[in-house]
Amino acid sequence: MTHRSPPARRPAPRIGVARALSKLGFASRTAAAALVQAGRVSVNGRPIADPESSVVLGRDRITVDGKVIEAAARRYLMLNKPRGLVTTARDEQGRDTVYACLPEAERAWLAPVGRLDKASEGLLLFTNDTAWADRLLDPAHHVPKTYHVQIDRVADEALLAQLRAGVNVEEGVALAASRVELLRHGEKTSWLEIVLTEGKNRHIRRMLDACDIGVQRLVRIAIGPVKLGDLPKGAVRELTAAERESLCAKQKSQEQKP
Repeated sequence: MTHRSPPARRPAPRIGVARALSKLGFASRTAAAALVQAGRVSVNGRPIADPESSVVLGRDRITVDGKVIEAAARRYLMLNKPRGLVTTARDEQGRDTVYACLPEAERAWLAPVGRLDKASEGLLLFTNDTAWADRLLDPAHHVPKTYHVQIDRVADEALLAQLRAGVNVEEGVALAASRVELLRHGEKTSWLEIVLTEGKNRHIRRMLDACDIGVQRLVRIAIGPVKLGDLPKGAVRELTAAERESLCAKQKSQEQKP
């Protein structure tokens, strides 16, 4: 009988220390790099100055201001983002950001999962679990995002069909929605439900602008099976275990498709 040698164990992956601090949920990668450059980070007792200095998570001892950094408890939050806030930690123009809605003690630990532009409202997720966020944002997973959009005209079937088929927003660039339905309309405006599975920057606004249609309100009401529900404007709450699992299940189902 031929005896096979056990497969060689792969060496533990090495990553930059700033990225390691981000993966541990201590700070964003940018904030972690600033800590390193300020001389506040040591690895195995040795101060370092380069954010790209490599470490092995779980093996190397990383400290900030002398305190050992261990993996933070994973947090998963949803925010009902109000209109007028920008989705960034710091804004060069001094505008109010979504972090104003988060508990102050947790602001450095959490990062938004994707974005909503300043004029848009609704469901925005935050987490310190970077791997989970990366999977959710991966275009290959096609996690649907559902929006309710008020436009400045009464929509007819021709418009809905055009948005489903795709709109040329610039030369060589066409954008489409996975699903578009008319929710209701008044004398001069309509509310549409628009579902995207691969959203580009300002996807809906660019589509409608190319059709010479103005957007009066744009509210994201769901990401995959997770719904905004009746969460008040500007309020934050933890995702339930069932909600987290439903998003993970959505990711896994997409990964298993041929």
